[in-house]
Parts: sequence; structure tokens; C-alpha cells
Amino acid sequence: MEPNALPPQVTRVIERLRRARRWLLLVLGLVAVALVPWIGYLSATLPSEHVVHHWQIAWVGLDLAEAAALVATFVALLRESPAVTVLASIAGTLLVCDAWFDVVTAQPGSELAWALAFAFLAELPLAALCFWIAFEVGEVVAAIVAEERVSAADPPPTARPAQHAEGPQRARTCGSGA
Repeated sequence: MEPNALPPQVTRVIERLRRARRWLLLVLGLVAVALVPWIGYLSATLPSEHVVHHWQIAWVGLDLAEAAALVATFVALLRESPAVTVLASIAGTLLVCDAWFDVVTAQPGSELAWALAFAFLAELPLAALCFWIAFEVGEVVAAIVAEERVSAADPPPTARPAQHAEGPQRARTCGSGA
């Protein structure tokens, strides 16, 4: 195996990502550019008020998704799974979204004060913790992968270790011909 060679399954994934990279860049770039006029259109045309049926279902659904993401992150941490980076990122993102929507949909007064309190004292700090977990675990996983790369690059031994003959051995000294 040549130095810094990766396992074949990792190499295949990297090659697929390299081939898809141009398309991914094109699609993501076009969507980002297309969102600019769309956001302008929405800001000009959406009503400032809207009656929503199933309001409770929307909020309960978001809170259930948050709880599921936090439990999944907990289980992944418990099992030392590399999936914790993705799960913690999902949990953090859901918490930020919850804080955002709590604050922007709150009525002025005590409802807004409570929304701000929950956002700044609970949801956003917990989201920051989730993002920190994702970052830290990502660093550890990257270090493990780098270590495995180095281990895989070490050539396997070419000969069996020498076996010592049974019985006493004569001591050899340097330059003595003995």
C-alpha cells in the first residue's frame, strides 16, 4: 500500500463526491441566487397577519422533532457513534429555529418577554452546546480518520520475527571474532 493510501470504500466515496461537486456547486449557487428575488417578492406580498388552523400541531411537531434530535444525540454520545456530529447539528438547528419562531410570533408584552427569556436562557444556549458537541466530535472523528490513514500507510512486515533457538546462546561482542 502506498503512503497515505485510503481504504477502497473511502476512495470510492471521495471520487463520487468529487464528480458530484461541480453539480452540487451549481445547484446550491443557483438556489442561493434565486432566493434573493423570492425573498423580496415574499416581503412585498405576504400579509402581516394570517390565521392558522392547527397552530398547536405545528408547535408540538417542532418540539417533538427537537426532543427526538436531542434523544438521538444523547444515544449517539452514549454509544460513541460518529453520527453524533450530524445529530447534534440537527438538534442545534431545530433549537435555533424554535427560538426564532417563538420570538417573532410572540405578541408584544409578557408573551414576548417569555419568548425572549426562553430563547436566551434555554434554547440558544442549548443550541450552542449542540453545535459545540458537533464541532468537537467532528474534530475527534477527523483525528481518528487521520490516525487510521497513517496506520494503513505503514507497510506490513515482510518477514516473520526471528525465533530464538532453545538453549544457551553464546554472547557476541563487537569486533572480537568470538
